[in-house]
Amino acid sequence: MGDRTHTHTGAAGRAAAAERPASVRNVVLVGHSGSGKTTLVEALALTAGAINRAGRVEDGGTVSDHDEIERRRHRSVQLSLVPVEWEGYKINLLDTPGYADFVGELRAGLRAADAALFVVSAAQEAGAVAGTTRAVWEECAAVGMPRAVVVTHLDTARTSFDEMTRICGRIFGGEDPDAVLPLHLPVQGPEGPDGHAPLTGLTGLLTQRILDYSTGERRELPPAGDQREPLSRARDRLIEGIIAESEDETLMDHYLGGGDIDAGTLVEDLERAVARGSFHPVLTAAPAAEGARQGIGTVELLELITRGFPSPLERALPAVTTPDGSPRPAPACDPGGPLVAEVVRTASDPYVGRVSLVRVFSGTLRPDDPVHVCGHGLTGPGHEARPSHDADVRVGALFAPFGRQQRPLDRCIAGDLACVSKLGGAETGDTLSDPGGPLLMEPWAMPDPLLPLAVRAHGKADEEKLSQGLARLVAEDPTMRLEQNQDTHQVVLWCMGEAHAEVALERLRSRYGVQVDAVPHRVPLRETFASRTVGRGRHVKQSGGHGQYAVCEIEVEPLPPGTGLEFVDRVVGGSVPRQFVPSVEKGVRTQAARGVAAGHPLVDVRVTLLDGKSHAVDSSDAAFQTAGALALREAAADTRIQLLEPVADVRILIPDDYVGAVMSDLAGRRGRVVGTEQAAGERTLVRAEVPEIEIGRYAVDLRSLTHGTGRFDRAYARHEAMPPQLAERVRASQENTTSRS
Repeated sequence: MGDRTHTHTGAAGRAAAAERPASVRNVVLVGHSGSGKTTLVEALALTAGAINRAGRVEDGGTVSDHDEIERRRHRSVQLSLVPVEWEGYKINLLDTPGYADFVGELRAGLRAADAALFVVSAAQEAGAVAGTTRAVWEECAAVGMPRAVVVTHLDTARTSFDEMTRICGRIFGGEDPDAVLPLHLPVQGPEGPDGHAPLTGLTGLLTQRILDYSTGERRELPPAGDQREPLSRARDRLIEGIIAESEDETLMDHYLGGGDIDAGTLVEDLERAVARGSFHPVLTAAPAAEGARQGIGTVELLELITRGFPSPLERALPAVTTPDGSPRPAPACDPGGPLVAEVVRTASDPYVGRVSLVRVFSGTLRPDDPVHVCGHGLTGPGHEARPSHDADVRVGALFAPFGRQQRPLDRCIAGDLACVSKLGGAETGDTLSDPGGPLLMEPWAMPDPLLPLAVRAHGKADEEKLSQGLARLVAEDPTMRLEQNQDTHQVVLWCMGEAHAEVALERLRSRYGVQVDAVPHRVPLRETFASRTVGRGRHVKQSGGHGQYAVCEIEVEPLPPGTGLEFVDRVVGGSVPRQFVPSVEKGVRTQAARGVAAGHPLVDVRVTLLDGKSHAVDSSDAAFQTAGALALREAAADTRIQLLEPVADVRILIPDDYVGAVMSDLAGRRGRVVGTEQAAGERTLVRAEVPEIEIGRYAVDLRSLTHGTGRFDRAYARHEAMPPQLAERVRASQENTTSRS
């Protein structure tokens, strides 16, 4: 990765199909919202010759033109692929959203990539770097994914490359900050009145040469006298870091003994260390200045990607099984092998229809090929299952996206990425394989959505389209769950956060033509009896023909939490004929399911049938069902009915600095902390029990409370009695909601 003069491929930036896996590089860009990922992608595309100096692709549009919602919001909300070519390599740049709500798009990018560029803005606070990016860095480290860091926005007032490098070493390097070191030092022009110092070039630490861009052309110059000392210090530290990762154990002794090490040897050791994920170079980049043909640092980045990052041949492929779960050997990254590919994201195009972004792991995908589509059934507490599906379909057109443009491809080989149209009902996460030997790849981890969004159709015309629109949303986005709650009768979309929910509503309106209203989310409450009581149900009607006659007397007593509803028959003497006892029980259970006070299911009671009366002609199954329901309602009228609320087991992982604030917040939510324990990375795991009615917006509130660094999960624990004053407020609120609707 030396500093050399480069030429780009010009029109080859159209990124035709890759010829061989060794010439492919799949790189995901990760970083906080506003860190400059999309701007960096455009700068790399300009240097590679895919766009002109105005930032336009050759046939119109920009590389960031992907989605109407993104253009309106001025924020990336989905994963986008920008393929470019550089010196014989095809580079698939995967631009991910930086906002935490769209972590599903980020995870899809990680699945499709073989290396990651972490983009860090020098203008952002250190807390922002740690809060939104550290967890992703740890995920990459866990699977050994190679990583590099790119510092942007150095021309912003009061920024420091040295300070950002130290921060990155501390946050990303952990116990080994010397594994995160710069390859170049920025050269900045004089500071202007506004405090901005423009980036004018770079100093290569290994070559000790300045790459000057101040004239708009890239020139090599020797370092000035005042630059030699800081250059020497940074160079020594870089060389020591590279040698520490070298497989040649004699290099360190040679270097410490005062011997020189050939620059070529250092570069080779650096490239190997980067490729295996043990050394993480820090670079800087800036967009092209007015009139310049390329951005500052973009050539060095492209060289790092092509020479330091691994090809798909070096990646361990995900495990595969047959659709019935039988394990199979992992496929090789071979264009001539059996087809194994994966849908990493799904989107809807107003002109093409459903479009699938596909990573081919083995074999070659061609237009009009028959393929087998196999998907995982997705289930979760309180969520509807998405059934597993198997189907043979025929591939539609293959193309490489570039902004709004779609450039046709004649094939997509192992290791490469492409967009596919008309892939049947394929969903994100589905596996494509040969119809003669169907396979299924293990799914990648997705966080559970924890923010509920209850929706209903705006009008009659929207009711028919609502279910289809929601199903398509969930098929496209694995971080979204659809729930048809049987207790509250609400349709609930579980989302990652407020922005995620807003985009979901906007997509329903703009893509699928469904107008929906967001309504307050209700948690599934329960009712129970506070004390023992009795009730009598009398259903007597005389009219033409057979009448209706049934009388029953019951006793109701509370039971321990979690017991449910028990029915006991203690009738003696045949006052209620044997054939009608099940009828009374059915009436009682039907009424219990509807509730006896506030319309919530009745639980944790024992109902005992004590006595009753019947008529030889007018008694019937229906009559005793009605009498049983009346008896339960009469018993409820003579005692206090307790409202039970669901309580969740909550596990919260937070940095140690926020433990006090989180504990205080939990207390305000009627939470009970049941334990804490230390976790890796100076973090604490807090375990608590919290009423679910208090944590409906906890996904948003915890993010705000911990500056994006906190994570939590929840699981249903039990129902328990709600405080009387709160129960009254809930009843009043529900009555008002019912009257308005």
